[in-house]
Amino acid sequence: MKPIKLIIVEDDREFLKGITHMLNLSDEIELAGVFNNAEDFMSDFNRLEPEIVLMDIGLPKLSGIDCIKQLKPLKPQVQYLIWSTFDDDEKIFDALKAGAGGYILKTATAQQLIQAICELNKGGSPMSSSIARKVIASFHAPQVKQSEYNLTPRENEILEKLAKGYRYKEIAAKLFVSIETVRSHVHNIYEKLQVSSRTDALNKVFSRP
Repeated sequence: MKPIKLIIVEDDREFLKGITHMLNLSDEIELAGVFNNAEDFMSDFNRLEPEIVLMDIGLPKLSGIDCIKQLKPLKPQVQYLIWSTFDDDEKIFDALKAGAGGYILKTATAQQLIQAICELNKGGSPMSSSIARKVIASFHAPQVKQSEYNLTPRENEILEKLAKGYRYKEIAAKLFVSIETVRSHVHNIYEKLQVSSRTDALNKVFSRP
């Protein structure tokens, strides 16, 4: 059987050394290239013909997620497997939205990684068990009754971040707006809901589907 043509984008050289060693021992995988940053990979992308890219998220400049977001439309047939230490909800869903087909934590064993690469190549969506649990949990998360209270998409977005415990400063940073803009949106949310606190607002608009 023809080996899977794989490219790795990973900036941790020691970690990279271990990955390449174990992948080179596999008859199922052909390591076709290794890059230490997204920029070098992107500059060579047009001449490369990988089937799967093993992509780290925390790269030096452009993140792995942003790299996938830019390259996926250019060659939709290339599949991306996230290989990361990050297991927070935001990174997981941003990666999947960008076009990643799987998400494996770096705590996985060599055999688990090889299995994930093979599974992705066969049309599956491999995920570490803790990642899969977070994805499943998202479908059972409280839903905002946006239409009932006439909340705008931005107000809805801010309310969801308030529900996750983010402070105004953190919300402002994530949405690339000022703290005053966040306060203004929160004020409008409170007026529409006829409440005076975060707790009252969340209790009023979140309910189990």
